[in-house]
Amino acid sequence: MLRELHELGVKLAVDDFGTGYSGLAYLRSFPIDVLKLDRSFVLQHDERISAFDFVKAFVDMAHALKMSVVAEGVEMLDVVEFLRSAACDEAQGYYFARPMPLCQLRLLLANEGRAEA
Repeated sequence: MLRELHELGVKLAVDDFGTGYSGLAYLRSFPIDVLKLDRSFVLQHDERISAFDFVKAFVDMAHALKMSVVAEGVEMLDVVEFLRSAACDEAQGYYFARPMPLCQLRLLLANEGRAEA
């Protein structure tokens, strides 16, 4: 079913990659387009490997497999800059906006378009 959806143009993402049941085996088994990097990996504090090295390796692996990466749980500008330097494709989190109803999102996007003009 996932292959059929992919052939129809539906983009498929693996949420919270690297936690629970979403592991490397899925990358080869399914037509995945996007990996969502769990915030715990961005904020990790491990003496053996830096968070940057880990995230950079993750992003490089995803890009080599023709996938994009979305980092979750981004709350501060320094994390945005960190992800940008690691070539992460997208980020989501409170730094950009809190969860909101669709009508509020439409207003936000309409105002953003005016701010860029």
